[in-house]
Amino acid sequence: MTSSPVPPPEPSSPAAGRRPLRRLTARPPHESHRVASPLELFFDLCFVVAVAQAGVQLVHSVAEGHAGEGILYYAMVFFAIWWAWMNFTWFASAYDNDDVLYRIVTLVQIAGVLVLAAGVSSAFEDHDFLVIVIGYVIMRIAMSAQWLRAARHAGPAERAMTLRYAGGVLLCQIGWVGLLFVPDAGRAWLFLVMALLELCVPTLAERNHRSSWHPHHISERYGLFTIIVLGETIAAATVAVKSGIDENDALGELLPIAVGGLLIVFAAWWIYFVVPVHGHLRSSRQAFVWGYGHYLVFASAAAIGAGLEVAVEQTVGKAHISALAASAAVTLPTAMYLLTVWVLHARHFKVGIAQQAVLPTAALMVIGCTFLGDMAVLAAGIVLALAVATGVTLTARSGAAHRGPTAPAA
Repeated sequence: MTSSPVPPPEPSSPAAGRRPLRRLTARPPHESHRVASPLELFFDLCFVVAVAQAGVQLVHSVAEGHAGEGILYYAMVFFAIWWAWMNFTWFASAYDNDDVLYRIVTLVQIAGVLVLAAGVSSAFEDHDFLVIVIGYVIMRIAMSAQWLRAARHAGPAERAMTLRYAGGVLLCQIGWVGLLFVPDAGRAWLFLVMALLELCVPTLAERNHRSSWHPHHISERYGLFTIIVLGETIAAATVAVKSGIDENDALGELLPIAVGGLLIVFAAWWIYFVVPVHGHLRSSRQAFVWGYGHYLVFASAAAIGAGLEVAVEQTVGKAHISALAASAAVTLPTAMYLLTVWVLHARHFKVGIAQQAVLPTAALMVIGCTFLGDMAVLAAGIVLALAVATGVTLTARSGAAHRGPTAPAA
């Protein structure tokens, strides 16, 4: 495997004479002190606007008794958001030079996701994907331009990779535009085909040359987006509980949902960040599985917030669904989150059957909580809190056993 030459380090301060336009060349994959940039954080915050819009529409669909259709459109919209975010994240990990042109093209991508967010309600309510497709195409054309720019100063193997990325991204946009002309009955099937084609672009582009992504930087970027999505979940649930209390004077009925929801989100954060995962990302194959799997992590984390809103609306009589359906709106995405986090990275750091069984067992118990009526959310929150406590206890005991009897107590 070949790699492009590493450019000399640029001056770190404006006073040092940084040029506004610089070569877009690959950064060292093991660069020290590599952290997320302010532009990347701004990028994430703007993307979560679209995540919030998708969550709001999912709440409306489920609360009105159209859960199947709502979940389908949520999955489609969330894929567009997640895929554009993920592609930028991995590109930035390999090529971010933070010059003027790089910033401008990134801001164009941000504008694209805001356009996409503006079209979410039309997609759910009227099955009109025009605005969403326009926003997505804006983001993807900008991403293709970044790859073409990276190709200018790359070596032969790296240039072939970057050109395959740029060409693959542009070709996929033809199919996404075709989504506008397909009848509703065939739209989901065309979406599935196009999603699979998009997922194949990175694997085909990097078959002979790997982009120089930074493992620690990638794991930090995913962790930061997880935090932002969980924060949006807390914000949405808090607003829903507050509105329910203000409008219906239902503090007693909503308190179990509020406490249970808080425990769920706190535990979700704890479970995700209990171990640093960058050491697991040692190859492109591991990285692709891990990165692609986060579609379910992000989608389920955001869906937990939507489920809590549904539970609140059902409790105060606004939702036209049963208590069982409202409970499932919380417990099912929570169980999916637990299982996905376990599969992607938690299981790689667990020792013994007992530690490995904590999260899968908790997921099954959370699903069982669905049938507990008004106490379902609170029970699920308690299950997650107990899962965290059990995991901490088992890890501490394992560590004590490795230290031996003469080691001082922590």
